Amino acid sequence: MTRIGLISDTHNFLDESVFTHFKQCDEIWHAGDFGTIKLAHQLRDQSGLPLRGVYGNIDGRDIRAEFPEKLHFNCESVQVYMQHIGGYPGRYAPNVKNEIIAHASTLFISGHSHILKVMYDEKLSCLHINPGAAGKQGWHKVRTIVRFAIDGKEIKDCEVIEL
Repeated sequence: MTRIGLISDTHNFLDESVFTHFKQCDEIWHAGDFGTIKLAHQLRDQSGLPLRGVYGNIDGRDIRAEFPEKLHFNCESVQVYMQHIGGYPGRYAPNVKNEIIAHASTLFISGHSHILKVMYDEKLSCLHINPGAAGKQGWHKVRTIVRFAIDGKEIKDCEVIEL
């Protein structure tokens, strides 16, 4: 079983409580808009966990040199697709649906909207998670992160955490 700490839209603000919430996790995934490469390195180094991520629309060249726009990978038996600007089931950003189909993704992670969403797309047999925004910049009133586990092909134990 792999326990994941999912975060997005930090916009160069990292709440120290994230480290407590992700303490039992095996990996941290960041769905873009880190803000600075220093924040990405702090998240990785201070947690001591592997960090996967994608760059967001506010991220500069330093972040884009280390993190891709789109990330496809396997976590246990789950095919994961992560992209910062991705939309959600029924309202995907251009080409996202095609990427989900082409890679047979069963988990699609995005950020950008600052709106927490956990939705299952029955047509594509794909779970979508947007952890909302963990930073202070933006119109959102509640800062959120998500914790969940992947056990073989099963995605389970999803928890929304308000910061």
